[in-house]
Amino acid sequence: MGYAHKPDKAAFINKIMRGDCIGQMNKLPAKSVDLIFADPPYNLQLEGELRRPNNTKVAGVDDEWDKFNSFETYDTFSREWLAAARRVLKDTGTIWVIGSYHNIFRVGTTMQDLGFWVLNDVIWRKTNPMPNFRGRRFTNAHETMIWATRSETQKTYTFNYEAMKALNDDLQMRSDWLLPICNGGERLKDDQGDKTHPTQKPESLLHRVILASSNVGDVVLDPFFGTGTTGAVAKKLGRNWIGIEREKRYIDAARKRIDAIVPLDGETIEVSKSKRGLPRVPFGTVVERGLLEPGTVLYDPAKRHAAKVRADGTLVCADATGSIHKIGAHVQGLDACNGWTFWHFKTDGKLKPIDLLRQKVRAELELV
Repeated sequence: MGYAHKPDKAAFINKIMRGDCIGQMNKLPAKSVDLIFADPPYNLQLEGELRRPNNTKVAGVDDEWDKFNSFETYDTFSREWLAAARRVLKDTGTIWVIGSYHNIFRVGTTMQDLGFWVLNDVIWRKTNPMPNFRGRRFTNAHETMIWATRSETQKTYTFNYEAMKALNDDLQMRSDWLLPICNGGERLKDDQGDKTHPTQKPESLLHRVILASSNVGDVVLDPFFGTGTTGAVAKKLGRNWIGIEREKRYIDAARKRIDAIVPLDGETIEVSKSKRGLPRVPFGTVVERGLLEPGTVLYDPAKRHAAKVRADGTLVCADATGSIHKIGAHVQGLDACNGWTFWHFKTDGKLKPIDLLRQKVRAELELV
């Protein structure tokens, strides 16, 4: 698409664009967004009104924005908005799309047809799903999210693995997430006490998505903004955001909600870094900086083995010389060893791992 002048991304940052998501996305500069979270219409295909066993009506999704004449019409819509989303996504960006069994498989096919590369399908398992009142199917207790890169050949994208592991009590985060639906004080309601939006997503879900796949200062786009959950969480976590929404009542609620958010301070929103992303520090750097003097004797935690530090950053033991890893493996009779955690130095009468010295050097390097 041609432009009379190159659009300025700053004009859209931290704002809600009102209108059709496809047209509004086409106003954004190409490759200007780091992360997209999309909660498109599900095309629920509801059959008549739904009532509870006590005959009260269930407030389902019956809005016009969720109605399509056919699967073909829905597929065309999906193809058009996903193509627009792919255009604005950076070469290092990723996209999340959430849906139910009504639409997610059709959307997934369209994503692959357009060139997106699926990284994960993540199951949001609801702790408190709506019951199946008719009793003719299993209770629909989950929704599916597709997480994808812009293309198959894309090698660089943000995944804060260590942060997700920390969030999960130091265990790898799995692709099934047990989280409650949006309810209680978090659920936005109008003056009559009715839900402002029928499918408002919980902030806990967006917290995990944004923390996992973006960095502080990144731009997060939500083309189906609704009442602004994505913007609210992005602002809280120090990310920039762009929302697209066509319904004025949702925009008004989202603006009020986001304006009330107080961003967390810089130290609070820092995430645990992957070891792969940390500066490499050779053991020799620790020695040449004087953190360990040549001649210092290192020990294993139980003091069964000992080795002496040499000026070139190698270790020498009774019958071998080599790196901290090679000598650590040698004295144990193993094929490999992490010397940073195996070897300890004496300080204040206690043994401490030499990895503490590596962390000190890394902290200095990150300040440069």
